[in-house]
Amino acid sequence: MMDPQAMADACAAAMLRDDASTRSLGITIDQIAPGQARASMEVRPHMANGHGMCHGGLLFTLADTAFAFACNSYNQRVVAQHCSITFLRPAKVGMRLEAFAAQRQRTARSGLYDVVVREAGGADIAEFRGHARALGQRFFEEPAP
Repeated sequence: MMDPQAMADACAAAMLRDDASTRSLGITIDQIAPGQARASMEVRPHMANGHGMCHGGLLFTLADTAFAFACNSYNQRVVAQHCSITFLRPAKVGMRLEAFAAQRQRTARSGLYDVVVREAGGADIAEFRGHARALGQRFFEEPAP
């Protein structure tokens, strides 16, 4: 059986290789562990909405990315079934944001994950909850024990 951390690392590498959206937004996966992930991005000028703050859809995308990497860390392909976000305060251009995803519950086919988006070293910006559903597919074949 594969070491759980090695499996999480391999799953993250497989996902990131095919994730053009994450790369194009400058989102990085800074930490991965079974059921956990930390992603970050800098709010750049083109990410600002008409109020001069980071567009809420991009905050959602950062949180959703951390969620996706956390729930896909077990060599099961998993997608979002339902997600919600609560915006707590605005993020401004130039801020470095971090999204911390943590598994709350996981069964054979579904999972529940919480994500906190915060300014690096600072205040919470948003809280996100994601419900995950397994597709019944794997990223790679695991070696026999």
